[in-house]
Amino acid sequence: MAYATISPKVVAEKLQGDSNAVLIDVRTPAEHGAIHAVDAICVPLDKLKPAECMENHQLCAQSTVYVICKSGARAKMACDKFETAGINNIVLVEGGTDAWAKAGLPVVRGKKEIMSLERQVRITTGSLVFIGTLLGLFVDIRLTYIATMVGAGLVFAGVTDSCAMGMLLSRMPWNQANDSTSCCTQ
Repeated sequence: MAYATISPKVVAEKLQGDSNAVLIDVRTPAEHGAIHAVDAICVPLDKLKPAECMENHQLCAQSTVYVICKSGARAKMACDKFETAGINNIVLVEGGTDAWAKAGLPVVRGKKEIMSLERQVRITTGSLVFIGTLLGLFVDIRLTYIATMVGAGLVFAGVTDSCAMGMLLSRMPWNQANDSTSCCTQ
């Protein structure tokens, strides 16, 4: 797609100078609650509806929308969603919240650290492959299909730059906002 990318430092400067600019964090509410860039609005990727987002956050067509996630992958998917909806004033924040914090820019930290969605996906896929392989070796060889299907899913995720398991895990209760997490999803 044709959206622009920008470094976190430049975004921080632009956000201070442009009252219409908005920073949207597309991570899960729990991830957002653990750490996020100051003034970032949480709109999880799985709930992102670009047209509604633009209306609910009272953005006009001339506003610049900066999109951020943990490291950049989900933000790219969000930018694609915005562009597909015909919204072209989208800018991807390079390196995500990790780069934002590393650059020493202001962040809001929650009371407890949570496990990132990427890490949850790695643990889940690794566990499924390991269990499927063990079951195939010790119970029934056909159970190795579990590991085979997970491997095929990983290849598909890599080729399409999407992750069904990540989207599923993002909906789990531990990845949702609790009372102490500020998240704007309307």
